[in-house]
Amino acid sequence: MGIHSANRLLRDYYRCPSGRARFRTSPQSGSQPGYFRLGLDVICYGRLSGADASKSPVGVLEDALNHIAIGPQGIELPFDVGEVIENLRHERYTAHFREEGRFFNELLRKTYYLIRPLLGDFVRQFLQRLYLKGWDKIPFPAWPVDATVDRIHQKLLALALKAQRVEQIPFIWFWPDRCQSCFIMTHDVEEEAGRDFCSKLMDLDESFDIRSTFQLVPESRYIVSENFLDSITSRGFEVNVHDLKHDGRLYADRLEFLRRAERINEYMRKYGAHGFRSGILYRNADWFDAFEFDYDMSLPNVAHLDPQRGGCCTVMPFFIGRIVELPVTCTQDYTLFRVLNDYSLDLWKQQIALIRQNHGLISFIVHPDYVMDERAQDTYKALLEFLACLRTKDGVWTALPREVASWWRQRSEMQLVSENGEWRVEGPGSERACVAYASLAGDTVTYCLAGDRVITPRASWSI
Repeated sequence: MGIHSANRLLRDYYRCPSGRARFRTSPQSGSQPGYFRLGLDVICYGRLSGADASKSPVGVLEDALNHIAIGPQGIELPFDVGEVIENLRHERYTAHFREEGRFFNELLRKTYYLIRPLLGDFVRQFLQRLYLKGWDKIPFPAWPVDATVDRIHQKLLALALKAQRVEQIPFIWFWPDRCQSCFIMTHDVEEEAGRDFCSKLMDLDESFDIRSTFQLVPESRYIVSENFLDSITSRGFEVNVHDLKHDGRLYADRLEFLRRAERINEYMRKYGAHGFRSGILYRNADWFDAFEFDYDMSLPNVAHLDPQRGGCCTVMPFFIGRIVELPVTCTQDYTLFRVLNDYSLDLWKQQIALIRQNHGLISFIVHPDYVMDERAQDTYKALLEFLACLRTKDGVWTALPREVASWWRQRSEMQLVSENGEWRVEGPGSERACVAYASLAGDTVTYCLAGDRVITPRASWSI
């Protein structure tokens, strides 16, 4: 990555002009990856020069800010920021504890899915709570929303502003039509009863003028007929592929994964699907190149309450190769209702507020299988009402996942062009884009849309 790593990351994340600052990376030969801080509010995972990174995110961590040098030659970082960002987005920081319990977890998974059809809901929930015991004591990523990747970019931008001694840096705003953040609703259909409830769920979504996407399991669970597909798409909703068999085995073996991926791609073409989500949010981002989808929705922001722990630590879409990743940023309905036994909006509202502070993607998984009873439906209706209010009053873009992925792909190709002292956006889709400016208020980064007031986040983005 070298000298251009941070500049490339800033350009890709903000779509700002290239070469706004000169970054350099100190040599890290022989150092082992581990945890360190970047200020008081950000924990990173990677190699650190001039100091030791920790094997655990708990305890006193070295602060890399103390080793950053700003001088005539530019900004020298004691870590490869590109490596750190990829470690987080691809969940590479989880490799050590995934490997430590690999054999036991695989045996547990096989046993569970073998006997799962014989288990009632009460037994399943008991076993899940037992497995997830201690989730609230996991120190990293941060619960209930982790924006580490986004804050690293913000801190890099703050360093660039300070080093260049400029008042502001222009960039292409994150969302179209000057929207402050984005929201998508997704429905994973797990069983035949859930499939049969999809029509009712579409009625609920439509009553709040919200269109959503339905992820369908192609094999083993239920029949997916052409009439059923048409019943969804003819109403303006979207259809995607949800795993192959939803048996927890998609990523268990590389060769078997490749065989399944080929069949999944066939179903994608058959369904006219653009996106994919794996069953139970099992994932391996390094294998995504086998898929032919435009986008994936399998990586949770923070996975304390999922069978596969970890999290991609960002509230923004990002690219994994050519695939746009739309992270799951809010707790699933099943987890909220059946594991936490919470039928209020408190946790969801807390997560939405944290995501909006970073102008991120608010994404939900609500299963038709788990909102059939009246209590769950009442909670879901209250959520839809709340989201519809955000759309009307607070500039939240409500979109289908394929529209978000398309926008993110278009934005990645847009360019800022200076003309007569003014900045404008060029490229396909630029008519919906907006120029924004990042500046420093003290040590804190603030955003401002062209022709608008300053947007000051509630959370500190200072260096």
